[in-house]
Amino acid sequence: MNISQAAAATGLTSKTIRFYEQQGVIPPAARSANGYRIYSEQQLESLRFIKRARDLGFSLDESRELLQLSQDPSRTSASVKQKAELQIQRIDQQIESLQQMRAILESAARECRGDDGAECPILDQLNGVTVDNESPE
Repeated sequence: MNISQAAAATGLTSKTIRFYEQQGVIPPAARSANGYRIYSEQQLESLRFIKRARDLGFSLDESRELLQLSQDPSRTSASVKQKAELQIQRIDQQIESLQQMRAILESAARECRGDDGAECPILDQLNGVTVDNESPE
């Protein structure tokens, strides 16, 4: 299977496949007589595995480690579970961070009049300006 067919079969781009090959994530593809890359079914399975791991937020190095573990019959499920639990913690931290960003933006948007005036709490927030909403005495 050539690289464009491999890309279609895996949901990756040709550029990504070449990058993964260059980084040693998958072994170099065989070459046809005209120099085109030819990918085996095993390489396609590895590429699909890496894509799924990346889709779950694992780094390329972590995805490579997981691929190696999947191919190692002496692996322990404990080592795989540890990696998954660490990724869950990172996802939870990202969710918390996104919720904080949302709250800040939501508050600024709520305070914005959204009219023809130039005053804009959203831009003030982005500029680091704190707005005192208390009325003067």
